[in-house]
Amino acid sequence: MSIAKRLKKFLDENKVKYTIITHSKAYTAQEIASSSHIPGKELAKTVVIKIDGKFALAVLSASDRVSCRQFVDTLGAKSVELASEDDFRGLFPDCETGAMPPFGNLYNLSTYVASNISDKGNIAFNAGNHVELIKMKFSDYENLVKPTIIHFELD
Repeated sequence: MSIAKRLKKFLDENKVKYTIITHSKAYTAQEIASSSHIPGKELAKTVVIKIDGKFALAVLSASDRVSCRQFVDTLGAKSVELASEDDFRGLFPDCETGAMPPFGNLYNLSTYVASNISDKGNIAFNAGNHVELIKMKFSDYENLVKPTIIHFELD
């Protein structure tokens, strides 16, 4: 499978410049960072969470973890938990499981991005499969997705 069709169409329609980086098949964010020669702090991973029972995306550096407690405190939510692959598999029909890009707007999901990613000039992330990344300007990503920027702490 190549770059998720929905994502490619969206980027192309919005005339966003991006680079596709091909790497050997990898499943964890740290493996992807290593095989694509991108430092873990510069690679964004997309984690599906449930905020008060509603699915959302958390986007953070490959080397970080989502703090559900931080989400509860920051958003004033009653509960935040990580979603299982079985829970979210059907939400991303054009993506390989676990390789969804951080574009919640394409899947009707709220998107929360770690502040340390927003500080970078670029963002690199899974392109909907386990062998390709997309790298683009963070400012373009932010203009297209309009994510909520929050501070993540290690859990």
